[in-house]
Amino acid sequence: MALVGKKAPSFVAGAVINGEEIVTDFSLDQYIGKNHVIFFFYPKDFTFVCPTELHAFQEKLAEFEKRGAVVVGCSTDTEETHLAWLNTPKDNGGIQGVTYPIVADASKTIAMNYGVLAGEYEFDADTQLWSFKGAPVAYRGTFLIDKEGIVRHESINDLPLGRNIDEYLRLLDAQLHVEKYGEVCPANWEEGEKAMKASTEGVIEYFSNN
Repeated sequence: MALVGKKAPSFVAGAVINGEEIVTDFSLDQYIGKNHVIFFFYPKDFTFVCPTELHAFQEKLAEFEKRGAVVVGCSTDTEETHLAWLNTPKDNGGIQGVTYPIVADASKTIAMNYGVLAGEYEFDADTQLWSFKGAPVAYRGTFLIDKEGIVRHESINDLPLGRNIDEYLRLLDAQLHVEKYGEVCPANWEEGEKAMKASTEGVIEYFSNN
């Protein structure tokens, strides 16, 4: 079920912040009323595609922050595994230098609540045992959450498909434009281009904010 237009599922979990400090009570609720959030899931620490994405988000971090947004990552690994990966140099497949928070979802409940877990638990009534069918990791889910804690965009990539980080900057720009001007953004809209607004007669009018 899509989360767009709904309150982002709340959680309290362990995380690594500033690339070096483990905390036990991290929550996205701390950003409500303050920041937009780009919350993204990735499958697993110490893999191949994942570090390229985490470094790509880090490379664009100043651009997100300039727009008043924070970036937060999450996987089903533990916070200790996150920290070990953060202490591994980039040339060795690590993510040393990443400074935004990385949440630990070892219980997989956050991934389940956001609808990105690449599998599901099944109960066998005969054996009275639970089993897991699929991959016990998160798909590459990405969520744009506004200052009120409402999900405004979500996208989910299959495990082999890396993201385009610039697209999330474009979507953030569009969301900020909608909030500021009350206009809607057409296909391929980018900051500085004409937006659209429905008039009282139902006719689409174009506006430029250059």
